Amino acid sequence: MDTLAQLASGFAVALTPVNLMWCLVGVTVGTAIGVLPGVGPALTIALLLPLTYKVDATSAFILFAGIYYGAMYGGSTTSILMNTPGETATIVTSLEGNKMARRGRAGAALATAAIGSFVAGTIGTIGVTFLAEPVVNFALRFGPAEFFSLMVLAFVTVSAVLGNSAVRGLTSLAVGIFLGLIGIDLQTGQPRFTFGLTELLDGINVVVVAVGLFAVGETLYLACFRQQRPGSGDVMAVADSLWMTREDWARSWKAWLRGALIGFPIGAMPAGGAEVPTFLSYFIEKRLSVKPEEFGHGAIEGVAGPEAANNASTAGVLVPMLALGLPTSATAAIMLSAFQSYGINPGPTLLTQQSSLVWGLIASMYIGNVMLLVLNLPLVGLWVKMLKTPEPLLYAGILVFATIGTYGISQSPVDLVLLYVMGLMGLCMRIFDFPSAPVIIGMILGPLAEQEFRRALQISQGDLLIFLQKPLSLALLLVAAAAVLGPAAWRVARGGREAR
Repeated sequence: MDTLAQLASGFAVALTPVNLMWCLVGVTVGTAIGVLPGVGPALTIALLLPLTYKVDATSAFILFAGIYYGAMYGGSTTSILMNTPGETATIVTSLEGNKMARRGRAGAALATAAIGSFVAGTIGTIGVTFLAEPVVNFALRFGPAEFFSLMVLAFVTVSAVLGNSAVRGLTSLAVGIFLGLIGIDLQTGQPRFTFGLTELLDGINVVVVAVGLFAVGETLYLACFRQQRPGSGDVMAVADSLWMTREDWARSWKAWLRGALIGFPIGAMPAGGAEVPTFLSYFIEKRLSVKPEEFGHGAIEGVAGPEAANNASTAGVLVPMLALGLPTSATAAIMLSAFQSYGINPGPTLLTQQSSLVWGLIASMYIGNVMLLVLNLPLVGLWVKMLKTPEPLLYAGILVFATIGTYGISQSPVDLVLLYVMGLMGLCMRIFDFPSAPVIIGMILGPLAEQEFRRALQISQGDLLIFLQKPLSLALLLVAAAAVLGPAAWRVARGGREAR
């Protein structure tokens, strides 16, 4: 009953006129952004991070959460109508959704995607509601050694997953940790890596880095290297009814539930993400379908299941972020930087210290899911028109907003120089396939991991074995080692078997 009472207090926060307005703005902007190919929620939230210096914390996070799951909704529209996924998580949706659109069934595909997203989003939010507190209670047992080992696990799993190469991911992480350590050492008071520049004594603002890497860097990359996929670019007309037939409902509802049950727990894992559950859901629906011959030609289950898994995993990502302070996706990493800009550190104490913010945010997710369902289907015509926005205008607008927003934080020319240095670094990282998210994760969690490491050594009087003597710490480090070494060991073992 305590959880339900806190949720009720959260609805009291979320249902205030101001917060309802921000929720509506978030889901509308998020859907619009999800519709535009190549512009995802991470870029959008990075672009809006300067708002955190003007807007109340609860309102800002309701806005960001709305953008996050609104973008997941909107991504299905461009996948179905253009065969151009706006996010990697909607690649699977395009496999069957665009085939349905080409058969004249775009309306049914959009409807099952929207309703499935609503069902899965609601189930995922229920999961966040009832799982956040048990996870926090478990995390409160952690000491400095366990927290350091947990952060090491987050470092290696997220860095190994967010990219095509574990080495590239860990290199990006190292760059982020270096950027996070610039400034005054909190324990000794000595400047580190400032190179004699007084502007760096307070460290580099994580908002500047996030906007530079994701907004400026991503925009420069898209402007330089954007290529149409074969068979994409043509916006399919929505000629049929948006109402689903009785058969469509019968084939979709089980896929929605299965997708939600797959997506939420995988999204909540340190190395989860949305890509794995969407592909897994597609595979399962293909196996269980009453009409498997339709797969590859426009099977409605191939849209319903992956879309549900995608949106449930979006909710799942919030569990480790809120309860443990661990971001497991690029968007979560940027939201974590927004928390830090308010002086709030997500983790086990967040639910007690910022109770109204957390429960208001969770309650807004229920409200936002209803808003998205009401918005998405009637406004399909508007989203189709947005797909025809000229790309040069879009990219120029993003760069202008990024520049103005960053300068508005501190009115410092140094921040503008850093913004475009980070933007060029982001461009280079995209060209050479280095993931950007580990930079933000390293920048945020690196200094925290350093503090926990030092505290653990103070407790043990300099004995490094403390990290191996604590059973939970040892278990976390072994899992981290397995995440890094496991794939390489598997490839060697498989190569040996093939040689024989």
